Amino acid sequence: MNADSTGTTQTHCPYCALQCGMGLRPEAGEPGGLRVVERTAFPVNRGALCGKGRTAPAVLSSRVRLTEPLIRRASGRLEPATWEEALDRVAEGLAGTRERHGADAVGVFGGGGLTNEKAYTLGKFARLVLNTSQIDYNGRFCMSSAAAAGTKAFGVDRGLPFPLADIPRTGCVILVGSNPADTMPPALRYFTELKENGGTLIVIDPRRTRTAEQADLHLAPRPGTDLALALGLLHLVVAEGRTDEEFIAARTSGWPEARAAAMAHWPELVERITGVPVPQLRRVVQMFCDADTSMVLTARGPEQQAKGTDTVGAWINLCLATGRAGRPLSGYGCLTGQGNGQGGREHGQKADQLPGYRMLADAAARAHVAGVWGVDPDSLPAPGRSAYELLDALGRDTPDGVRALLLMASNPVVSAPRAAHVEERMRSLDFLAVCDVVLSESALLADVVLPVTQWAEETGTMTNLEGRVLLRQQAAQPPAECRSDLVVMHELAARLGWDKGFPTDPEEIFEELRRASAGGKADYSGITYRRIREEDGVFWPCPETPAHRDGEASGDPSADHSAAPHPGTPRMFLDRFHTPDGRARFVPVTHRPAAEEPTGEYPVLLTTGRVLAQYQSGAQTRLVDELNKAAPGPFVQLHPQLAERLGAVEGEELAVISRRGRAVAPARISRDIRPDTVFMPFHWPGAGRANTVTNPALDPTSRMPEFKVCAVRVERVSAVTAEAGLSVQSAVSGADSAVTHAR
Repeated sequence: MNADSTGTTQTHCPYCALQCGMGLRPEAGEPGGLRVVERTAFPVNRGALCGKGRTAPAVLSSRVRLTEPLIRRASGRLEPATWEEALDRVAEGLAGTRERHGADAVGVFGGGGLTNEKAYTLGKFARLVLNTSQIDYNGRFCMSSAAAAGTKAFGVDRGLPFPLADIPRTGCVILVGSNPADTMPPALRYFTELKENGGTLIVIDPRRTRTAEQADLHLAPRPGTDLALALGLLHLVVAEGRTDEEFIAARTSGWPEARAAAMAHWPELVERITGVPVPQLRRVVQMFCDADTSMVLTARGPEQQAKGTDTVGAWINLCLATGRAGRPLSGYGCLTGQGNGQGGREHGQKADQLPGYRMLADAAARAHVAGVWGVDPDSLPAPGRSAYELLDALGRDTPDGVRALLLMASNPVVSAPRAAHVEERMRSLDFLAVCDVVLSESALLADVVLPVTQWAEETGTMTNLEGRVLLRQQAAQPPAECRSDLVVMHELAARLGWDKGFPTDPEEIFEELRRASAGGKADYSGITYRRIREEDGVFWPCPETPAHRDGEASGDPSADHSAAPHPGTPRMFLDRFHTPDGRARFVPVTHRPAAEEPTGEYPVLLTTGRVLAQYQSGAQTRLVDELNKAAPGPFVQLHPQLAERLGAVEGEELAVISRRGRAVAPARISRDIRPDTVFMPFHWPGAGRANTVTNPALDPTSRMPEFKVCAVRVERVSAVTAEAGLSVQSAVSGADSAVTHAR
């Protein structure tokens, strides 16, 4: 264990990408046997925690978690089994599928909550033991569009290329499609402090969220039009002579093409597309450019679209054109959602990436990683399918179908778009094995369920949204029949012919990860467990310096100042961008409609998101009594104008229907949403499953599904469908002109 003299273990929250610092102290009578205590010295949250973090130990309780392996018996029911029987069954299922149908008939689907060590090992397991190209993870649904846009513009992406602590010190922040008041509450203080310091906050969201209530200016664009909005702002920057020509000339390339694309989006056109009045557009430009320093921060709103990469690229272009990138207290950043959404893809879960943010299609990258793994580079499989495409291929009786799946730390039955279809595909599998801490909706479909240890019962590193590599430390013993995912992969590898190469000690794995990442974009080679403990985390890239390596080898690293380790990189791009010539690249983009626009049959837009008391698919938070009391179930938020035309009242059951399916939940009538839009949270299964309705249309670059906008109709469940369909069509007429007067 890692407890101090008071019995407290310093660790981190298991939920979002803030990775808030917390202490855990054993205490009888507390849920999970642990009390959460403040860790005020940790710089990210300075002791603050949201309700999810405070109640996190409750999921450790044997009352709500998995405590023994389960196998689907001849009766069709999941029943208890021994570990040996369960592991043998998984190995047989994976190996048998591979023998009958080929290596790519076996798929692996991971999670953004896995530690770096687990993500690294899972990618290695898929490519070496299973020799399959079919691996991806639910982090594809998180920040892949921002990652693709950042890579195009800067040569690499890191959620925030600067620490959170820089936010209160800048002059203006444009927050696009993000609601940290509900999704990562301890981060809200950074925006509060920004305003206290005289800075301004602009929030762009079709809903007036709790975050938007704190803003100096709130813009409520029509869902799916964020790209047009960003281009319209850049048009005004050019027209008003607010570009930073010196910065553009010295540190960028591609400006003429990007400028020409933006100039096709004049303000009046953008107003018609977005519903945002021209005076508000001009006000944004004034506030952003009049400040000495400025930032744009995006989240899932603009990113979870079939044009998410271009949308983020347009916001990056705005930063570059105004000289608000690659300078202190200015720049573009992405507020990553999942706990290890950043590190989870950097080290091998993503279909096209190898450890260190190396690309699988790059021969030199393959050679480096293969050298660390001790295999022939040509033996590594090619890049595989993206997350939704992998899920869509499950159970298909075709040459390229995926017949068996190893699912780890993910619940796609609730979290994937077109979820009813994904559930059907999972039911069609020849074999499904699930590793999880709870019996999720996806685990209920499995042939074998393996109960694994949780955050407080194991040690491992996470990478938060700042690129800060952190250490979660074990604070409690797991139940006797729960094993680490690392042990599971070690045991499966041995059964499948790999006696070596899959250790179970996380620090040993991290040492190998360091070597595999060395020289890559996400270079962790200079980071050690010891450094993380001593420095409250280390920012990547952090290469190992030869002098420091030699100094440590001699046992006397302080003997020579040149042996000092690399300090890590809290702020990226201050000297150069991560492109071959060191210049940031403008990428010309133009607006295009959402994959689905409203029609007579589907005249309303649906957007989805989170609520304060639940997290992601809700598989864990829905097991916590306190959180369920705060957020007991799904709902449909709609504007009073739409409710009146439907004849709906507060709390009445409404059906939200798209081309893919139907979700039913109580009405929540509010002026905090546009009259042409409804909102549903996506944390629940069953009749209220929002993702039954959402659109799997994919961004051509990031392969991100279009979660954030689809065409629907809304019906009163108690009313005649035909009448409801007719009444709702009139509800959105003139909505764009009404939205600015509706509050």
